[in-house]
Amino acid sequence: LGYIFTDAAVSAEFLQATLSEANRASFSCITVDSDTSTSDSVLAFATAKAGNAPLTGADDDGADAFRAALGDLCRQLAHLVVRDGEGATKFIEIAVTGAESDRSAQRIAMSIANSPLVKTAIAGEDANWGRVVMAVGKAGEPAERDLLAIRFGDTQVAREGLAVTGYDETPVAAHLKGQDIEIGVDLGLGDGAATVWTCDLTHGYISINADYRS
Repeated sequence: LGYIFTDAAVSAEFLQATLSEANRASFSCITVDSDTSTSDSVLAFATAKAGNAPLTGADDDGADAFRAALGDLCRQLAHLVVRDGEGATKFIEIAVTGAESDRSAQRIAMSIANSPLVKTAIAGEDANWGRVVMAVGKAGEPAERDLLAIRFGDTQVAREGLAVTGYDETPVAAHLKGQDIEIGVDLGLGDGAATVWTCDLTHGYISINADYRS
């Protein structure tokens, strides 16, 4: 549940449109365990105390700066939600490219982000890229195994569906020992792209959610 306040003078219509745009690239791109809550909401309020000429549309002076600032703020807040996930020890960015559409890329990225097998592999610092392939396949979106390319951090681990020639897991293992993890998947099908964020799945998650009643 997020509350955002600005002293800028912004019309309700433009504020709603800008918040919706920011939300699509932030809060709608995160997941801890795929579950949702009735309090999963974000609201924005403009007090107009800054005394600026009211922003009413995308062509107004200052509109681009306002959109960029709101987008950046929402992204930072969304990342904090993930970092504060129950039992989380690692922050994971999943970037999917080469999909048939942005929507397809988003669904594939979320399939990876919500996979318990992927999330536990990251918790165990295991470079099991086969689990990423599995999560791509179960998304129900167009994908060709023999076109898949996968990376962990800056290290390419698979290309055209196979481990890269001379693959050395050492730099990948080092990357997975960090707190900020990057997984990249290129489908080789089109120009669709999406980035989502999640956390690992640890014993702490079970302990927290098993030991209390709401």
